[in-house]
Amino acid sequence: MREALAEEFGVEPEAVVVTSGATEALYVLLQSLVGPGEEVVVLEPFFDVYLPDAFLAGAGVRLVRLGLTQEGFRLDLKALEEAITPRIRALLLNAPMNPTGLVFGEEELRAVAELARRYDLFLVSDEVYDELYYGERPRRLRDFAPERTFTVGSAGKRLEATGYRVGWIVGPKAFMPTLAGMRQWTSFSAPTPLQAGVAEALRLARKEGFYEALREGYRKRRDLLLSGLRSMGLKVYEPEGTYFLMAELPGFDAFQLVEAARVALIPASAFYREDPPPGLFRFAFCKSEEEISLALDRLAAVVNSPA
Repeated sequence: MREALAEEFGVEPEAVVVTSGATEALYVLLQSLVGPGEEVVVLEPFFDVYLPDAFLAGAGVRLVRLGLTQEGFRLDLKALEEAITPRIRALLLNAPMNPTGLVFGEEELRAVAELARRYDLFLVSDEVYDELYYGERPRRLRDFAPERTFTVGSAGKRLEATGYRVGWIVGPKAFMPTLAGMRQWTSFSAPTPLQAGVAEALRLARKEGFYEALREGYRKRRDLLLSGLRSMGLKVYEPEGTYFLMAELPGFDAFQLVEAARVALIPASAFYREDPPPGLFRFAFCKSEEEISLALDRLAAVVNSPA
């Protein structure tokens, strides 16, 4: 498994630690890199495990909210630098990003890497959706600061094998024994047969065009959902990656939509610590086109019904 990932990332096998899913990888990293009296910068909206992982390590969290304009979500580099204090030990980024679908450009990644060097910070880059993008292939954060970047990946997202619970960390070789030691006290090891299967699948996926087919399938489902929501007159923020998108449904709440439309959406409050943008919801299009069409029909019946 480590050899397959080393081939994939162009590193030595000693620069890879295999974990029981990306969730454990993030836990292991924050347990190893931060502690009491220190803080982690996390972008908001955030995936739900980031804050608990920092708190379980005894660390605090400093949130930097993404800007939200008519064009979509964007990283405010000035706000990011202003959030850095002597207590900050690490920056945690997620790209492509859940829940926004945002993909950071090369200029943004380079700027983040420069900030990390200037303030001597670790970079934790959650890249579980690294093969799920809809434009040009994005650069990796580790391209700009390999000496301090820890890249988290997931076979569940890469290969659509979520039940396997196989993930990984790729990082500076000198730090990896510490991470491997921390793994000793969590789940100890991902199941060997599943590691063997994922290792072979990683090689085949690149060779046989699996990722291209994956992106094309999700692009069709994304576009179906986008057009359906826009036809209802809703404000939709087009995702550049992942299988999530954010859209505004003013005047509705999640419980109301489940009861009236039988469609389950996650409100923005799940991804913000406080003061979420009103009426904002996360949609997931990791469903069949038939299921997405049915959900759109049900939602339209509620959204477009007379008050």
